This record gives sequence, C-alpha cells and structure tokens, in this order.
Amino acid sequence: MRAVLVAITLLAVSASACASRETRVRGALLNAGLSPPLASCMAERMADRLSVSQLRRLQSLSSLKRENVGELTVGEFLERARAVADPELLLVMSTVSVGCRIAT
Repeated sequence: MRAVLVAITLLAVSASACASRETRVRGALLNAGLSPPLASCMAERMADRLSVSQLRRLQSLSSLKRENVGELTVGEFLERARAVADPELLLVMSTVSVGCRIAT
C-alpha cells in the first residue's frame, strides 16, 4: 500500500513539473510574438523535449518580440530564433512549428 502511495506521489510531482515546463515554454513563445493557439500547440509538443538550458535560451527569445504580438509568422519566428545559436533547439522548434501550423 505504501509503495502505491509513493508511486502516485511521484506521478503527481512529475505531472506538475511537466505542466510547469509547458507553461514556461508557452509563455516564452507568447513573449516572442507567436499567436496564442500556435504557442499552446508548440508548448505542448516541446515541453518534454527541452533541457533546462534550452528552456532558458527559449525564454531569451522574448527580446525578439515585435510590436504586433501574435502576428509573428512561423518563418519570421524561426529566422529570429537562430540567434539562440542552439541547433538542437532550432530543430525542435522547426519540426514542432510545422506540425502545429498544419494543425491550427
């Protein structure tokens, strides 16, 4: 019984950590200028694929924000995202953005 409680607790902690990561990714994408639907889709797919350092780099993209929030195209976003100089992060963002663009 105790082992089951420990397993449930670990799963709950893991789920909340994932949600926190997804929230951070979504916030970073919104701050960079992506539309809310696209940012949500991308965050859901990217959250568990990024390291802590990649999350920090992603959050640094908020400095790329344009005045018209939510109007940044995927192509413009990826062009500006090259500034993070992380090929793996750029690859994840590229593949996820294409899938989300098709889905939204």
